[in-house]
Amino acid sequence: QGTRDHAPAHAALRDRLLAAVVACFKRHGAAAIDTPVLELRETLMGKYGEDAKLIYELQDQGGELLALRYDLTVPFARYLAMNKITNMKRYHVAKVYRRDNPATTRGRYREFYQCDFDIAGWFDPMIPDAECLKIVHEILSDLHLGDFLIKVNDRRILNGVFAVCGIPESKFITTCSAVDKLDKMPWEEVRSEMVGEKGLSPEAADHIGEYVQLHGGLDLIERLLQDPKLSQNKLAKEGLGDMKLLFEYLTLFGITGKISFDLSLARGLDYYTGVIFEAVLLQQENDHVEDPVSVGSVAGGGRYDGLVGMFDPKRRKVPCVGVSIGIERIFSILEQRVKASGEKVRTTETQVLVATPQKHLLTARLKLISELWDAGIKAEMLYKKDPKLLKQLQYCENMGIPLAAIVGEQELTDGVVKLRDVATREEVRMPFYIKFQKC
Repeated sequence: QGTRDHAPAHAALRDRLLAAVVACFKRHGAAAIDTPVLELRETLMGKYGEDAKLIYELQDQGGELLALRYDLTVPFARYLAMNKITNMKRYHVAKVYRRDNPATTRGRYREFYQCDFDIAGWFDPMIPDAECLKIVHEILSDLHLGDFLIKVNDRRILNGVFAVCGIPESKFITTCSAVDKLDKMPWEEVRSEMVGEKGLSPEAADHIGEYVQLHGGLDLIERLLQDPKLSQNKLAKEGLGDMKLLFEYLTLFGITGKISFDLSLARGLDYYTGVIFEAVLLQQENDHVEDPVSVGSVAGGGRYDGLVGMFDPKRRKVPCVGVSIGIERIFSILEQRVKASGEKVRTTETQVLVATPQKHLLTARLKLISELWDAGIKAEMLYKKDPKLLKQLQYCENMGIPLAAIVGEQELTDGVVKLRDVATREEVRMPFYIKFQKC
């Protein structure tokens, strides 16, 4: 089906992962918003390049043409335009839908979560862009997924490269989609597609190849700024100038060791207008896995300054930059790692199990657990009138519940509760008065 059911352990792992990502977004001052799963078909069309064929199209009973959202970016741009919002820092965690060929081992599904962070508004160049890259670095570092690299480029630089290589502007987008495959295909195959399918001349394709196979850092940016052809192209010059400024900010953040200026990065979506970036895992730091799962990119994003204006009746623009974390792909890695290591994942956040060692003490359990719930303590009890103590303690071990609050007849007489550490079996008696009636 291209979707997945989550067993309790897997769902708990996914929720923990989502919580870590959201905590990072909140740390950077983002507010949560939500948008509908359904959009008008016309809202989504013309924004995703060749991937538009993956949009799920629907028709309601009144004949209105609808579609399931493909990502969270286009609905966000529509939201800004409809509500006349010109300044916002937001995050959104929700499901998106793609009519794709699923590959479950690579974390690729038809229904999956995206975690987006976006900054909208008129700000000085590259400051919001640098923060988005810092967020990607923070999340991938905090999750300990292994070594990673964040590739950055600029659509203006790519368009400048295409222009100086003699590519007509009408073929920029299709050429860009071909270049975007360089992370999956060797240059020879990409070149063959450019010439055979995209209609480029062999000379133009070879000229493009001289640029798009370059990658580096500030030194490469400086070199391209001196390139006799690119330096004469307005778009390329603007993009390279902003890329230099971006690297200066990333140096201040101390993260340039994980950043690569990579001219092969294209990002096939039509709405990108400036800086684009994509994070990839370089290896799996997992001694238990013989064949590490291959998931491709785990985060991506960029600047889309023209998208909001497409939905505004007066075509008013709101500059935006954002990043999307590939949570399902990351989850596939963590899931395989946990499975291989034999690590046990807690399926609940229960802090204490309320237990009784004798019969006719259900009333005491109910009163105690009610007190704990009212105090904000995560507590459980077995749904049996007279469960055996051994079975209750075994449940704690199976579920990873760290504490058992035991109340027996002697504890009731003494006005205490016996608190047991399930792992060490150490016990302490704590004052706790319960008005008791046998049940």
